[in-house]
Amino acid sequence: MTPRELVVRSLEFDGPARIPREMGLLPWATSRFEAQVRRIQERFPNDLTMSHYFCREPVPGAGDPHGVGTYIDEWGCTFINKQAGVIGEVKDPLVASWADMEKVKEPVGALTADTDKAAAFCRQTDKFVLAPCCPRPFERLQFLRGTENVMMDLALGSDELRALLDRIHQFYLKEVQLWSRTPVDGIVFMDDWGTQRSLLVSPAMWRDWFKPLYREYIEIAHAAGKKIFMHSDGWITEIIDDLIELGLDALNAQVFCMGLEELGARFKGRITFWGELDRQHLLPHGTREEIFEAVRRFNQCFYDQGGVIGKLEFGPGANPDNVYAAFEAWDAFSEQEFAA
Repeated sequence: MTPRELVVRSLEFDGPARIPREMGLLPWATSRFEAQVRRIQERFPNDLTMSHYFCREPVPGAGDPHGVGTYIDEWGCTFINKQAGVIGEVKDPLVASWADMEKVKEPVGALTADTDKAAAFCRQTDKFVLAPCCPRPFERLQFLRGTENVMMDLALGSDELRALLDRIHQFYLKEVQLWSRTPVDGIVFMDDWGTQRSLLVSPAMWRDWFKPLYREYIEIAHAAGKKIFMHSDGWITEIIDDLIELGLDALNAQVFCMGLEELGARFKGRITFWGELDRQHLLPHGTREEIFEAVRRFNQCFYDQGGVIGKLEFGPGANPDNVYAAFEAWDAFSEQEFAA
């Protein structure tokens, strides 16, 4: 099977020839472990890739998002970064007061993608291609307004916040519609919704404010025959049923934080778990044996003739030997599972 076929078979619970894999790679890792990263990539190449934007018009922004110092993103939000290789934080939001709403400018250049070039990119690879756009309405609210302000606005049911969220959402709808007209295989959206132990907002508030937005992204993608993926860090168990109801194909989440066995008992065979391994403890400090056992548990809890993409993040603190061992373990499971 080609990498694309492996991913599709996994998403459709249709018996892939092996578990597909993907290493999320941060510049923190490439700058410190160049040789080790190259070794991992050569031995365990990704089965998923991402298209370029191919924009005909410029997209605003200045600086390096992973460099020390200041970075201004495509919406004009200023990030301050003190550690090379990761992304910084917004300290002074554009919309500190509702009188500042005129400062918000949607990055319309991102809507000028050359779809012919995108199609050519898809044709020249046998990997599963994800679109480069990534709607993140909750996080974009925080970048523009500031996290503390957003939480207060949500608690108060602010009409101004509703208006700002709608502006953000309408732009993201245009992006999803644009990329759904290209030959990419999948669309990704994201928002980090969890702390270590709970959601950042109540499930009722999440369903009122954000679930309808995600429903639209998923419906647009599915209507065009695309698979759709979501990333969300932290403890989000209470909304996974909602995401399955909406038709989400694959979820990238901190499953070790939430508990593998509980998640497996509730959701195995209902959604594909797009990774990932624990990056708080296992990837930095685990032994080779612990990594193999973690992958075994992951597969036991989630694999059901598919439903698993072996994904992890090689980022701050991770031991390159543990990253290599994790992909060894996923391949070993594939050999045992499919030889049986």
